[in-house]
Amino acid sequence: MFIFAVLKTLITKNKSTMRKQTIIIAAMAVCLAACEKVDLSEPQSGETAADVSEVSPSEKTKKFTFTLKGDFSDNWKPVTRAYLQADGRDLTDVWVLDYDAEGNLLQQLHQSDNTAEDFGKPVMQLKYGSHHVYFIASRGSGATLNTETKTITFSKVLDTFYKDYEVSVVSTSNGNRAVTLDRIVTRLRLFFTDAVAENAATINITPATWHYGFNYATGAAADTKTNYTTTINIPSTSIGSTTESANLYGFSPATEWTTDVVINSKTSSNTIIGQATIENAPFLPNRVTEYSGPLFSAGGTMTMSLNTTWNESVQGTW
Repeated sequence: MFIFAVLKTLITKNKSTMRKQTIIIAAMAVCLAACEKVDLSEPQSGETAADVSEVSPSEKTKKFTFTLKGDFSDNWKPVTRAYLQADGRDLTDVWVLDYDAEGNLLQQLHQSDNTAEDFGKPVMQLKYGSHHVYFIASRGSGATLNTETKTITFSKVLDTFYKDYEVSVVSTSNGNRAVTLDRIVTRLRLFFTDAVAENAATINITPATWHYGFNYATGAAADTKTNYTTTINIPSTSIGSTTESANLYGFSPATEWTTDVVINSKTSSNTIIGQATIENAPFLPNRVTEYSGPLFSAGGTMTMSLNTTWNESVQGTW
């Protein structure tokens, strides 16, 4: 109001001072405009400095919240369970790797507390543009992530799920995304039809070829080992049981492949009690290959033959 009063007084002066008044009026108009301007570089009510930070268009980001889902199953058949639980067991780790269209790693995160409220619901700020976001969820142990070779390997492979998720980020993108992961492992399941020997201490599974990791950019199997033995300790409560089984998880190429597998049981002094051999056992991702037969009473090498009847899993006897 004060500014307008001064303007009114100036206008009533004689014309000899009009030029000077015009200059003053222009200056006051600039002052009035400046007084009414809001400084957008400062946080406003309900905002933080990060919300209003000025960045170039190439650096703009949008917040994305991903909810991970998948074909998590009990006995590899779909069930309705909490997210990130498979075969009745909780997955323990989630990795998220964000790459741009040129294949450059922009950011990554690892969730390892499966009791946390945000486990399986990772949040990322994604830059405007095209992305490949790779999701891995697993309960395997001894994981090693190598971003140079784009591989993840495990000392012990267990159920693992994966997704290469493509997304193009613009200002109008929906920031809430449900991502369905696919099982990327295969499983060898062995059923022992004879009683566990009294002096049996271990079951040892040795595939001729087995894969302990995969390339998350291509989905291809990686960390391939030959004649590598996995040893399973036999608890004392299993002695005499005729219903024992053993599992071996591994990563699998997308097309069916075969390998030989040697299984034996040893005493605590590494004396072989019984042994069996599977020839050309077939494997695929998200498929169980099952075999059954005696082990502890077998005195030498026996050959398992594949049953030609295929159901939800591959089955055979020896």
